[in-house]
Amino acid sequence: MIIFQLQVVEITKGSKVKYELDKKTGLIKVDRILYSSVVYPHNYGFIPRTLCEDGDPMDVLVLMQEPVIPGCFLRARAIGLMPMIDQGEKDDKIIAVCADDPEYRHYTDIKQLPPHRLAEIRRFFEDCILLVFIIKHKFCSTFFFFHGILNECSDKKNENKEVAVNDFLPSETAHEAIQYSMDLYAEYILQTLRR
Repeated sequence: MIIFQLQVVEITKGSKVKYELDKKTGLIKVDRILYSSVVYPHNYGFIPRTLCEDGDPMDVLVLMQEPVIPGCFLRARAIGLMPMIDQGEKDDKIIAVCADDPEYRHYTDIKQLPPHRLAEIRRFFEDCILLVFIIKHKFCSTFFFFHGILNECSDKKNENKEVAVNDFLPSETAHEAIQYSMDLYAEYILQTLRR
C-alpha cells in the first residue's frame, strides 16, 4: 500500500470554513464560509507535488476520527477515487484514510467502507457544490434584475451547471490518478525551468 504525505489546507472535519492555499504567498486564506448547515465530513486537502488538469494539486478527503489544523502534514493511504464533474469540468477526489489513526488505518479499499459512509461523502460534495452555485446564481440574477440588465447571469458556465459524483473507484485507480498527477507536476516543473 502506498502511504503519502498530505497537506490539509482547505477544511478540517466538521468545519464550515473553506480554506485555500494562496499560490502567490504560500499562506492559507479563508475562501468562504459554506452555505446552509453543510460541514465537511472529514479532513480535506491536497497531495503536494501533484498537478491536475484544472491547474490545482490533487484533492483528497482523509477519513480519520479527529479534525486537524489547516496546513499540517499527515500520512495517508489512498483507498479509492471519487470521479466528479463540477461545472462541466473534471474534479476528481482521492478518498484516503489516515495511516496513523487506529480506527481507519486498516481500510485498504473503498469497498470496505460502510455504504452509509460512502453516501455521506457523495451527498456532501453534491450538496456543497450545488449550494454554492444556487447562491451565486441568485445573487447574480438579483443584482442584474435590479440594474435592469436581464440574462447577464446566463453565461455558459451557469447554463451548463452540472454536479455529478459517479461511482467510487478502487484503490488501484486512485494510485494511478496520483501517479498521473505527479507526472503532470514533474512535467510542469521541467517546462518552467526551460523558460
